[in-house]
Amino acid sequence: MLNPLNKYLNFQPLPRSATRRQVLLTGLGLAFGALGRQAAAAQTQHITKTAPKPKPPGAKKLVMIDPGHGGIDSGAIGHEGTEEKHVVLEIAHYVREYLNAHGHVEAKMTRDGDHFIPLYQRVDIAHQHQADLFVSIHADGYTSPKAAGASVFALSNRGASSAMARYMSQKENDADLVAGSKYAKEDKNYLQQVLFDLVQTDTIKNSLTLGHHVLDQIRPMHRLHSQQTEQAAFVVLKSPSIPSILVETSFITNHHEEQLLGTTAFRREIAQAISQGIVNFFKYFDTHEQMPR
Repeated sequence: MLNPLNKYLNFQPLPRSATRRQVLLTGLGLAFGALGRQAAAAQTQHITKTAPKPKPPGAKKLVMIDPGHGGIDSGAIGHEGTEEKHVVLEIAHYVREYLNAHGHVEAKMTRDGDHFIPLYQRVDIAHQHQADLFVSIHADGYTSPKAAGASVFALSNRGASSAMARYMSQKENDADLVAGSKYAKEDKNYLQQVLFDLVQTDTIKNSLTLGHHVLDQIRPMHRLHSQQTEQAAFVVLKSPSIPSILVETSFITNHHEEQLLGTTAFRREIAQAISQGIVNFFKYFDTHEQMPR
């Protein structure tokens, strides 16, 4: 098998028109040349093989919507027996519906039914479809039924921004244990990839901006558990090139919010807020700066 880093390790001068991303990747290739080809290939087992290719000018923005859990993994379960996997699938359907009706955005889903997908494969799916954004939707639980409100999370390579963010990321990263240690091992390998950390700094910055726009839309219609975008080491947010967020729409373990999540009206309303936040994010970049892709 060809080493996926060969094109970076065999350095050639870049033209003056090279993008910032090209410059970063070239610098990374030089840095990893000193570590040896074998080590570099191991570091990039998952990331490089599915990294999305640049899209042609004028192409629609593609958003990958990721309903959390599914199949054998039910996710969190409320006191009345409501399963997270079913709630978030319907919310994701509404998000896709709203975004596709917008005209300038296309939305796809990592899963369209009740089946299990390992965490790292969800990111691969986004890469394969050349997604511009990745939005994972959840309705998680906590040890206390008093925990309530919506939260938005982005990736952190420097530890969690709060105890709650740490708890949530550990809980979500353990989701694949339901299906066996094989998937959990793949997730651990994926999370530990470090090759594209320089490029990922830009991606995380854009993820935080996306989170800000989504929170601004949720704030008027629903209580927020966290006023700012939290950060933690979620496997499912680990794409080096796609801005990614995880939205906790509510706590399914809170009695009142479990009832809310059970209504079509709330599911549609939270989906509309998420969708408008995404649209506003794209408008922001159209008027302020170009996304680094």
